[in-house]
Amino acid sequence: MGSVWVLTTLSLLLAGTLTESSADETKGTVIYLAPTLFDEFQTESMLAMQSMLDSVGYGVRTLDAQNRADMQLNQFETAILLGPEAIILAAVDFDSVIPGIEKARDAGIPVIIYDRQITATKSDFSSVAGTVEIGQKAAAAVIELLQSRHGTPTRGTVLQILGDPGDSYTLEIQKGFDDVLKLHPQVRVITKAAMQWEATNAGDIAEDQLLVNPDIDLIFPHAGHLTIPVVAALEAIRKGPGDVFLVTSGGSPVSLDLIRQGWIQVDVEQPLYAQVYGIAMCLDRIVAGDSLRAGPYDVTGLPAVLSYETWGPNLKIPGRAVTKSNVDDPAFWGNLSPPKGSIKTIK
Repeated sequence: MGSVWVLTTLSLLLAGTLTESSADETKGTVIYLAPTLFDEFQTESMLAMQSMLDSVGYGVRTLDAQNRADMQLNQFETAILLGPEAIILAAVDFDSVIPGIEKARDAGIPVIIYDRQITATKSDFSSVAGTVEIGQKAAAAVIELLQSRHGTPTRGTVLQILGDPGDSYTLEIQKGFDDVLKLHPQVRVITKAAMQWEATNAGDIAEDQLLVNPDIDLIFPHAGHLTIPVVAALEAIRKGPGDVFLVTSGGSPVSLDLIRQGWIQVDVEQPLYAQVYGIAMCLDRIVAGDSLRAGPYDVTGLPAVLSYETWGPNLKIPGRAVTKSNVDDPAFWGNLSPPKGSIKTIK
């Protein structure tokens, strides 16, 4: 299995050189620019990149931006100097990183966008979750839960807790969610942002809003780690599982555990394994500069669609809703059971 290198720009500069990978990199090396390795989604993404790209003949080196946009832009410079076969980017900030994308592509290095959609400049490939659709599926779950409580889907108060508003992931989930809830104008939606995706910020928002709006029926944090302090805030006011409904997105291990405990009713998964698999299956053609067929693809059993957008070829992969009835399905990344076997690459 290939080596994964987690390095900051500072350590790279101090070391001056990188140790050569010990992997059998028959096709070369890919550099993965990770936004952070703080949470389980990011660490599992890194491990999945290592495993799946190694299986199609590429070594992987990971640079951790530590959630700093300036560091990630500097890491682009480092990556370009190393001359990889491709750069895979999960952006800290989708605006400030654009100069790095353009400079890499000008240097002849393909740039692949992973997870956090960037549409303001061209890239060579994007593998992303259907984030608007995640919001829509979450909203549909909310309507069903309000129906179960009030006998009608047109009543209730919902607190929506976004992640950082500089991240397109949370903004697109919000768009899908709000578009559906607008069809039910009598449902009151309170929207707040947990800056920098900080869990403590989400906890503070929940505490404040439960105090000011004790009639809140449902809370929708945009990620599982934001839900942990929300549960603590509910427990602090003597609310138990199901007293205030919880819907979230992402499919993280902690979310799946909270589903098992009864705190979360629905989590709309972000299909991490499928997103990485989509890159692996297309990587040879991306590196070669060959075009990809637009249309439907089966990606780990999910009905993905490849389209050509103004920013380049875009593979959008839907997520599934996780509930108590299917929470133990190993296909969900939160159960930490990545797909086994060889990658079916596109010829």
